[in-house]
Amino acid sequence: MAAPSNAEQTQLQDMEEDEAGMEEKEMESDEEEEEGMGVENSDDEEDDSSEDEKENEAEIQRLEEQLSINAFDYNCHVDLIKLLKQGGELLRLRKARQKMSELFPLTEEIWLDWLKDEIRLTEEDANREKVYELFERAVKDYICPDIWLEYGQYSIGGMGSPGGMDKVRSIFERAVTAVGLHMTKGQMLWEAYREFENAILSTVQPPPGRIPSREEQELLSSQLQRIHTLFRRQLAVPLIDMEATYAEYEEWSENGVPETVIHQYRKALQQMEKCKSCEEALLVAEPPKLAEYQAYIDFELKEGDPARIQITFERALAENCLVPDMWTKYTTYLDRQLKVKDLVLSTHERAVRNCPWTMSLWKSYLLALERHGADHHTVSDVFEKALNAGFIQATDYVEIWQAYLDYLRRRVDFSKESSKELEELRAAFSRSLDYMKLDVEERFGESGDPSCVIMQIWARIEARHCKNMQKARELWDNIMTKGNAKYANMWLEYYNLERAYGDTVHCRKALHRAVQCTSDYPEHVCEVLTTFERVEGSLEDWDAAVQKTETKLNRINEQRAKAAEKEANLARQEEERIEQRRKVKADKKAQKKTHKDVRAGEKRKAEHDHNQDEWNKDSAPKRQRADGDSTTDEYMETETGLLGRNAPPGYKPASGSTKKPQQGPAVTPQRQNDEKPELRDDSCSVFISNLTYTLEEPEAKLKALFESCGPIKQIRPVFGNKGGFKGYGYVQFESVASVPEALKLDRQEVEGRPMFVSPCVDKNKNPDFKVFKYNTSVEKHKIFISGLPFSCTKEQLEEMCKSHGTIKDVRLVTYRSGKPKGLAYVEFADEVQASQAVLKMDGIDVEGNKISVAISNPPRRNPMDKAGSSRPMADVMPRQVYGARGKGRTQLSLLPRSLHRQTAPAGKVENGTGAERASASDGTAAHAAGESRSLSNSDFAKMLLNK
Repeated sequence: MAAPSNAEQTQLQDMEEDEAGMEEKEMESDEEEEEGMGVENSDDEEDDSSEDEKENEAEIQRLEEQLSINAFDYNCHVDLIKLLKQGGELLRLRKARQKMSELFPLTEEIWLDWLKDEIRLTEEDANREKVYELFERAVKDYICPDIWLEYGQYSIGGMGSPGGMDKVRSIFERAVTAVGLHMTKGQMLWEAYREFENAILSTVQPPPGRIPSREEQELLSSQLQRIHTLFRRQLAVPLIDMEATYAEYEEWSENGVPETVIHQYRKALQQMEKCKSCEEALLVAEPPKLAEYQAYIDFELKEGDPARIQITFERALAENCLVPDMWTKYTTYLDRQLKVKDLVLSTHERAVRNCPWTMSLWKSYLLALERHGADHHTVSDVFEKALNAGFIQATDYVEIWQAYLDYLRRRVDFSKESSKELEELRAAFSRSLDYMKLDVEERFGESGDPSCVIMQIWARIEARHCKNMQKARELWDNIMTKGNAKYANMWLEYYNLERAYGDTVHCRKALHRAVQCTSDYPEHVCEVLTTFERVEGSLEDWDAAVQKTETKLNRINEQRAKAAEKEANLARQEEERIEQRRKVKADKKAQKKTHKDVRAGEKRKAEHDHNQDEWNKDSAPKRQRADGDSTTDEYMETETGLLGRNAPPGYKPASGSTKKPQQGPAVTPQRQNDEKPELRDDSCSVFISNLTYTLEEPEAKLKALFESCGPIKQIRPVFGNKGGFKGYGYVQFESVASVPEALKLDRQEVEGRPMFVSPCVDKNKNPDFKVFKYNTSVEKHKIFISGLPFSCTKEQLEEMCKSHGTIKDVRLVTYRSGKPKGLAYVEFADEVQASQAVLKMDGIDVEGNKISVAISNPPRRNPMDKAGSSRPMADVMPRQVYGARGKGRTQLSLLPRSLHRQTAPAGKVENGTGAERASASDGTAAHAAGESRSLSNSDFAKMLLNK
């Protein structure tokens, strides 16, 4: 194509200028219209944004106030940081992050977010040292490859400062040491390190064509050697995709790969194949992958490589930082195997920061500090932090005090009569007793040290090391006044102390007091007293001891005889009541049978007088029906409770039956099936109970409820004497596979009542069978809530609790009628979430009701509290009473408050008489209520056996 002429070019330029001018005019007009239309919109947007800012500021202030009340609210810290970041409050955001990091170890995501914000700020400020300090704090919380990579890359930016290159290399060396063995993420650290060294290599290489000087050659050779070394070190570590690294080294190296490197590479490949199954299990598992990590750790412990064991523990803890057992396992390994001071102490510190409520971690931390020679001030500070950590049980405080007191005792030089360390030890013992009385008892409602173990230790130290028996005796007097005087073992402990470090006079005095006060094993202390006087005493001492022991034993024997007589009387009264009820039942049965025979005889006589021929004609069918009814009545009495012959209201016969009696047994297959026990199969049946008595057409209702579980063979609702439905029955399926589906309908609400569905079991063959197991152990993953409004639903409760963790089950406690009790159990995925829920929910207001929340600890079921048991309740030892939970962060009561029971004060019981009086009163109450108590199945079974 020919080029345009000058005229054509001029014309084209004019056209382009005209078009450009028109476009500018159009754009200006559009902008004016937009400005005119957008005035009102901009005002609305400003109003909306100002309202949002006010709401955010109000929420920020609320969160800050909440943190001022409870600084250990982890979720509150997270929410505050999120809001401050949205509002761009950089200074307040930095302060909030700082406060949170002082209380909690931060996750990898929070640290990276914080570090990136600080890096952006330092671009303007040029103060890099603060960011370096922040990175150092971040890498101490968890061993995270991404944080180390960010640290190394950030340090490259300061390479131009004095010593900057050495600092970069130092950081990368620490990074590959810390996470270079991470099989899935370690490779990126090695590659980043090599890229840095390759960049340095490119700066020291001379331009092409110029011969380098000697210094340049040495520098170049040194840099090449660094890169060779990095390749060789990386190829000796089992990492994912290490084949590509080997190929890269093979291509990069001019002289090929040395044999030693090939040997190490193959060895690493073999190690990677061994670990491959563990890595694949982690890859497909759902977080937090605790079981898979435990299996991986066990595998590495068998292999025995300390570096690989350490990195595997660190990987597991990065995802399971709130699992105390994992920290315990890791710290125990470090204490016993590696024993590197800095590593051991830093790991112990991280453990208690992650799980501060676990006393055993604090205890092992104190031991580790002493083991590695930490100064006294550091150990004392750690102990004070432990006291403020908020343990779950009162006994935890006793154990942590014991650990600290043991440490102080080991510091004392008892060869000196008085020293600063000894005075500090005595002051600590005194403070521990005050702490137990003022803090622990007030918080938990119990001492945590009922046997006074701390005072016993103090008394032994005073007697053995300080030769101060006067102080030891004062301590033992205090121990005995705290309810321990009735126990023989406590007196014998005191006696042994006097034998070892005291004198004969005080030994004799201790034994005489023991004989007088002991109520559990009086024979034993009496024997010890007489043996002592055989060896040490005079005739007068012997006579006094014999007289005292005989008096004590005679009184004990009298008390035991009275108790045995009361027990026998109660048993005899119970037997008489059972015999009386059996006779009443037998008389009623005989009277009923006689009445039935009279009615049958009158009916036969009337029919005979009315029509003798018709009677002879139909006698066989009528006898057959009478026999059938009799058999049916007998079966229904024992199996379904249907004693009458008339069908109850709502009762429907089987599909093959008819209402006409003339058709006889040929058209009553349902009753034929009931008459043949071999047609019933308990393994294919379920027992239905707790249905309302007014349920209309129960058979049809049960069929509609259970037909989705599988084909139904028969339904047997149970009716009473007068034909009324008794609220329970049986559903038999054609297949066993339908039973588990039917059991899933347990507690489904039917006309306002929870329907109970349980397996069908013959109690005569399995008398001890129980459907519902009564849990008596502490359920740390489950919380107990009381004080709920009766209108609270399961969905509302689940909505309240889901913000505190993963909910596995919610159960509202109801009466048998279905009416709520205001109690509930909520099961979480783990005990940490349950503990957090207790802290957040205890004492909150729900629809005007202040609820109480605690860790679930169901009361022990009395083994004698069964139907048919004749033993009085006073013979069973009372359950230990736990106090209310304090207001500490994780000071959780082990017993719901609604289940607390008050026990009689120990001081009012003397020589067992209190227990006997309680037994007698219980027996009287039981006798007074004898006839009013309803009989159970086991009562009837015993009656039949006695008969």
